[in-house]
Amino acid sequence: MGQTQQTGSCEEIDVKALQDMYKKFVLECPSGVLFLHEFKRFFGVDPTGEPSDYAESMFRAFDKNGDNTIDFLEFVAALNLVFRGDLEHKLRWSFKVYDKDGNGYVDRNELRSIIDSIYRIKKCSKKDMSETQLSVDEVVERILDAVDFDRDGHITLEEFIRGAQEDPWVLNMLRLDMNPAGWVLENRRKSAHF
Repeated sequence: MGQTQQTGSCEEIDVKALQDMYKKFVLECPSGVLFLHEFKRFFGVDPTGEPSDYAESMFRAFDKNGDNTIDFLEFVAALNLVFRGDLEHKLRWSFKVYDKDGNGYVDRNELRSIIDSIYRIKKCSKKDMSETQLSVDEVVERILDAVDFDRDGHITLEEFIRGAQEDPWVLNMLRLDMNPAGWVLENRRKSAHF
């Protein structure tokens, strides 16, 4: 008893699993924090390339307090989003990644940069590229047509959420990998072997 906790989405959070994750986090990150350069290394990309921009945006979304590190509490917050967050919370997190400059909206260049980075990462990792029949620019245009309701060339948080909720294709393109913590640990282990 007391080892699992029910969440609103019927997922269970296992306290032992959380303790094991903490042990792994400390083992992989003895300083207790994860730095941007380590996070970028997980992606296995050139630190100055387009996928690096995506990694930086994702890192910034994880780094809640803005101290340029991800500590275990921030890591757990990401896990909480994965296990307990509803679609709207997950989309809010994705919006932070797309809004690279933090000005409250996503413009065409930010959208293109992230979509292009996702394409490059998927090509490098040989993940499913079922949407590759569309070019990056075609995807950007299709998303803007579907989501930019006031046609001002900017996607606000409200437009981002509404557009994703109303169109399954847009949702699939806008939401990011919803298991970022697992991805980080998996790629951390891979990078330790190189």
